[in-house]
Amino acid sequence: MSDKLKNLIVRTVSGIGLLLVVVLASLGIYTYGLFLLLVTVVGMLEFYNIAAAVGCRPQRTLGLVSGMVLFITNFALFKSYALGAGLDYDMFIGGAIYFIALIPLSFILELFVKSETPLRNIASTLMGVLYVALPMSLMLYIPMMLSGRGWMPAAFLFYLFIVWANDVFAYLVGVTIGKHRMCERISPKKSWEGFVGGVVGALGMGALGAYVVGGSYGVWIGLAVVVAITGVLGDLVESMLKREAGIKDSGNIMPGHGGMLDRFDALLISAPFAFAYLVIMML
Repeated sequence: MSDKLKNLIVRTVSGIGLLLVVVLASLGIYTYGLFLLLVTVVGMLEFYNIAAAVGCRPQRTLGLVSGMVLFITNFALFKSYALGAGLDYDMFIGGAIYFIALIPLSFILELFVKSETPLRNIASTLMGVLYVALPMSLMLYIPMMLSGRGWMPAAFLFYLFIVWANDVFAYLVGVTIGKHRMCERISPKKSWEGFVGGVVGALGMGALGAYVVGGSYGVWIGLAVVVAITGVLGDLVESMLKREAGIKDSGNIMPGHGGMLDRFDALLISAPFAFAYLVIMML
């Protein structure tokens, strides 16, 4: 058996396993929250490892706690809308106060660290929160905004399927007819032909999502365009970070796929844009 075939089998089995985990996670708001929190924590750890590889010394504990607090605070608000229950004000306000103190606290802590790169350390600490924890927090709201009827697992699944369809179709078209390189300096294999193929795949999945969820075709197709464009940029952003660090994968948590950032890099950049797009559509 060739190495390529072995790698394909490993990627396929790992991908099926991830799909099962995602489906199970979408069955309830608590399992959904735990899944996104897991992505947040592992993703932030991988990001801080990348930062350390380029000479930064991020405040890992502060960053991880801050990312978790940001997510849990948003989960309290999300839960109140999803269940139609009252907001846990103590949790929400406590989390908000802590997060407001994050920026000055990160500067203060650096006073007690013997490092010649305090600015880079502070910046990488805060960047981990903004790059990973913020998009994951916004992902709590996007399915409800898409369904328009509260929590609906299918809305989350089809948002993720749009991201994956964009990735899969871009790869298939790229390896088949891709000739014109998109951003050779960062990702030599990406082509404009693959980009177009990814957009088409995302549009098809967006239309299917509108049909299954019962939402507006215009909103879902518009979302697919936003996700397709920003998802590619998310992939390029992570490739840029890994290239500077001199690593191939952000981690090895998923055999054949690399780390958590490798699997969800497109979502990290697309989620804030998707959230903004849906807010505009709701006005």
